[in-house]
Amino acid sequence: MGEPRGKVIDALAERIGTSPLTPGEIESVLALAAVVAHGTGDRTTAPLASFLAGIAAAASQDRAASLDELRRYAAEIAPPSEAR
Repeated sequence: MGEPRGKVIDALAERIGTSPLTPGEIESVLALAAVVAHGTGDRTTAPLASFLAGIAAAASQDRAASLDELRRYAAEIAPPSEAR
């Protein structure tokens, strides 16, 4: 992962005792954050949704698939503002 983001994210993963995020997981989390931030028009929704997605992904056998499923669901319930 690129510095300095990678350094912080990898250190946090190590601290909590989980495997580092894969490039696919990173892309999925960032896509989810973008969907909910743009869909609600409120940037503060992104970290909250990302936190909830992290809880769900942690309990999943396939973290990337869990994140992608939540991104798709978020797109359904919070469509981009211009689509409203």
